[in-house]
Amino acid sequence: MSTARHSYEDLIAHLTRTTSLGPGEATRVVAEVVAYFSESVEEFVRRRHAEMKARGLTNDQIFPGIIAELSMRRVAAPELSLRQLRRIVYG
Repeated sequence: MSTARHSYEDLIAHLTRTTSLGPGEATRVVAEVVAYFSESVEEFVRRRHAEMKARGLTNDQIFPGIIAELSMRRVAAPELSLRQLRRIVYG
């Protein structure tokens, strides 16, 4: 967390000024957001597949959802086919 505090001091200060978050909470939020957007495409696909599978969705429902989510990421991932998604998830 100290790296997040040092690297994102201005953002943390902004969050503490404009929200009810304290410095520690703001630091944790920033660290979580940075970690979320630092995921590789493969890590994201595996995590979302597992989350959706745990909700009882089938691959026919999951893969189109993942494709849609990938296109909306901050730095859009390359377009992946259903076959590429399956290879990421199942090897």
